[in-house]
Amino acid sequence: MAESFEFVVTRKDHVLVPPVSKTPKGLHYLSNLDQNIAIIVKTLYYFKSESRSNEESYNVIKKSLSEVLVHYYPVAGRLTISPEGKIAVNCTGEGVVVVEAEANCGIEKVKEAISVNRMETLDQLVYDIPGARNILEIPPVVVQVTNFKCGGFVLGLGMSHNMFDGVAAMEFLNSWCETARGLPLSLPPFLDRTILRPRNPPKIEFPHNEFDEIEDISGTEKLYNEEKLVYKSFLFEPEKLEKLKTMAIEENNKVTTFQALTGFLWRSRCKALRFEPDQQVKLLFAADGRSRFVPRLPEGYSGNGIVLTGLVTSSGELVDNPLSRSVGLVKNMVQLVTDGFMRSAMDYFEVNRTRPSLTATLLITSWSKLTLHKLDFGWGEPIFSGPIGLPGKEVILFLPGGDDMKSINVFLGLPASAMEVFEKLMKI
Repeated sequence: MAESFEFVVTRKDHVLVPPVSKTPKGLHYLSNLDQNIAIIVKTLYYFKSESRSNEESYNVIKKSLSEVLVHYYPVAGRLTISPEGKIAVNCTGEGVVVVEAEANCGIEKVKEAISVNRMETLDQLVYDIPGARNILEIPPVVVQVTNFKCGGFVLGLGMSHNMFDGVAAMEFLNSWCETARGLPLSLPPFLDRTILRPRNPPKIEFPHNEFDEIEDISGTEKLYNEEKLVYKSFLFEPEKLEKLKTMAIEENNKVTTFQALTGFLWRSRCKALRFEPDQQVKLLFAADGRSRFVPRLPEGYSGNGIVLTGLVTSSGELVDNPLSRSVGLVKNMVQLVTDGFMRSAMDYFEVNRTRPSLTATLLITSWSKLTLHKLDFGWGEPIFSGPIGLPGKEVILFLPGGDDMKSINVFLGLPASAMEVFEKLMKI
């Protein structure tokens, strides 16, 4: 009987929530770092409030949103193409799309879907703009509040990566929560992204392998097309992370947790996907440039402060050598990310207007330091929270594991046969 149950979410008509008072209009500049990742990042937060009804909570969410948008007014606008042919924001003040919805069950169905990573169920918790053909037709932030029969509700968010990286998104959500609790903003946003304008004339002073085009000689695309994509999470506790660092030390005198884990996952994924030994493979990761720019970016910088950094080698180089080799490659790449490298990357985009190619690529993005599970609108922190799916099949997401933030939860999707191999490789 349970098998035939269908999870159904019924949505009301959407409403627009504009800033509560007048805000600046016109074109808002987005930097070259904002151009690279044109995707919507979807997250969910399950709340249960003993002290107020879901209707009251929904009204608090809408009212505080209209108030916080005065500080974050570009979020109430729409993405467009600037006269220079790049993505920008048209600050129209028309507002954030908000939808209220009802689920036909209690929250246990969502917990079930999360435990087996059933994305088609979770996708219903974030509103997709009907008929949107590209990123320009989706507002920068879309909000859905879904009420459940058990008395709790899920706040489902779709946020444009052109507007925010993880840190900026977290700061926006914290400001929204502070506003809901009647507090002044502890970190007002710094909105002016022209501080990251490219140099004139542009200077490309480093190789930028992140943009390399790779040929798929291993038939991997075919594998992805033919098999079901299976999503899994793997928890790396402090002891396991320490063990990885020890295994990676051979050719490296000191490595960080990020370097050891990234090298290990890249090598394991190559094995699982059974790449040919001479298959060129690429690793991309998002390095936070906030403190690496000279001068460092202002506190509250409300845009992308991350730079995609790329490394290309052969699958054989990773798989046929000890873990220390893969980790050493990652370590060298991390050390390359300086002010000069990041400005060179922005200038490269200015000249070439190209986005990183993703064939035979692994893209690692780390949310392990983001406190998404601590959002408090005034009725306590979410009972659970997390991403809905992944922004692409090439992505591995690092999430915080446990409240102490010392463990890392690794979330990824692979074709079914590759996931079987990958699972075995995770047992170290």
